[in-house]
Amino acid sequence: MINQKLLEILVCPKTHSSLVLHGDELISKDAKLAYPIRDGIPIMLIEEARELSREELENL
Repeated sequence: MINQKLLEILVCPKTHSSLVLHGDELISKDAKLAYPIRDGIPIMLIEEARELSREELENL
């Protein structure tokens, strides 16, 4: 689980918008990207993020 204080500090590296914790990913709704969390460490690299479909965004 990711620390709440860390979650408050982290922003999307592409848009600088806030992130939403969803499962084992941090979601940037503005960028439509999901950044993975591996072994409790958020991987905040655009190259490592996966693009979210419209359906996925609507279900958040």
